[in-house]
Amino acid sequence: MLALLLLSLLLAASPVLSTYVPQSATCPTTSLVRPANGLSDDGETYRVARKAIADESLKAWLTKTNSGFGTAELPAIALTTSGGGYRSLLSGAGVIQGLDSRDSDVSTTGLYQALTYQAGLSGGSWLLSSMAGNNYPTITYLKEILWKQTFQDSLADPAFLLGAIAYAEIIANVLGKEAAGYCTTLTDPWGRLLSYQLLSGSYGGVSTTLSSVSSLSSFTSYSVPFPVITSLGSKVWLGDCAPGPNATTYEFTPYEFGSWDSDVSTFTPTKYLGTTMSGGRATGKCTTNYDNLGYILGTSSNLFNNACLDVPVAEISSTNLDVSLAQIIDDVHKLTTEDLYATYKNPFYNYISSTATPNIGNNISAQENLSLVDGGEALQNNPIFPLLQPARNVSVILVNDNSNDAGGWPNGTEIFTTEYTFASNTSIYQLEYSETETDEMVANGVGIATQGGDSAWGTCLGCAIMMKTGQPLPSDCTACFAKYCYFD
Repeated sequence: MLALLLLSLLLAASPVLSTYVPQSATCPTTSLVRPANGLSDDGETYRVARKAIADESLKAWLTKTNSGFGTAELPAIALTTSGGGYRSLLSGAGVIQGLDSRDSDVSTTGLYQALTYQAGLSGGSWLLSSMAGNNYPTITYLKEILWKQTFQDSLADPAFLLGAIAYAEIIANVLGKEAAGYCTTLTDPWGRLLSYQLLSGSYGGVSTTLSSVSSLSSFTSYSVPFPVITSLGSKVWLGDCAPGPNATTYEFTPYEFGSWDSDVSTFTPTKYLGTTMSGGRATGKCTTNYDNLGYILGTSSNLFNNACLDVPVAEISSTNLDVSLAQIIDDVHKLTTEDLYATYKNPFYNYISSTATPNIGNNISAQENLSLVDGGEALQNNPIFPLLQPARNVSVILVNDNSNDAGGWPNGTEIFTTEYTFASNTSIYQLEYSETETDEMVANGVGIATQGGDSAWGTCLGCAIMMKTGQPLPSDCTACFAKYCYFD
């Protein structure tokens, strides 16, 4: 049963119900599915417009960094931020601060403005969502206005008054979604809880959807890199608890949800996620508002499936996060193993794309629902795969790896990096960060971006970015390649 405090607060939370609950809507006249034979029209328009703006920023940065760079032909650049919970969010934030011309003055300043794409999974998706969902403010703004307070007073502990209020509102959200006939799982309260820390706006940014990001000014002006969040599918219909090494990678963007994997090779509009479909058509009215940004970033960081058949037990007066979330769901319906996954109506049910290669071992088209989990569970903790697609024409990927491979540090299993100014090898399960820790973790990320302030690093990074363009390179590049690069 709910604690008495939460019961009383719940009564005041009813206004937040309608802003979280999925809504019925008239379906669009255009198709709800398309084969993965390239980008959507909107995606291609954004790519071209963004690349033109990014080129001007890259040209300016290269010229400032070293006059020896030729700039007649410029590559498309993407940035990824790995999984790793708050460790990755904060270290990744520092890297972005070190690249952002609005927020730093270091050797790498200006490169953020030169990005065409930005991808994140798990903790990296929290960072990306906090930026995108708040219309891309600076890291300094997010840190000072939002993160410091919420990361210090952990909302994972309902003993805090703010936490108690948030929990009451979240319970109202989950009850409303369930009452409207939609599946609710542990990902619902998990994503909403994270939203209180990552999104501004009333009730923890409850009205922010991923598709709504496409209407924000930074996005409509093509001023920011195109955001991509990843998650993995788990074959629960075969009894698999966790995704295997060849698990289907799904991507969420403001425009579309789907997969480039050959056994799916299909996309659907993000705005209409949650719609019951068969054969590529809605079986009734369409659904909107299912793409709540908190639910999506919660999907990308859902590790509850690691418990598999060991379903969390709801206990009263516990501050353990798993138990607290389980208690919320237990008050809505009896907990089952299905609650360990983020559930989506399968938009590709009974549909085989013209670009797909059917795979009986992963027969996704036969499943009414998709069960999604953390994007880093299948041996790639960096969301690189979406950026390798030829349609995106990405030539350079800056991979910010904040994985926990050995003692909390990445060890090269993902991408090797060693520069640090603070012991940022914190546990993925650390849910509270003091203001000082937040400051130091972000500062450490700036140190990663600049290789500890190495005065030659800007030129060396420029050499790597421009190496395969055929453009003239500064003579300094010879020493840079000898020091940093491994290539044939």
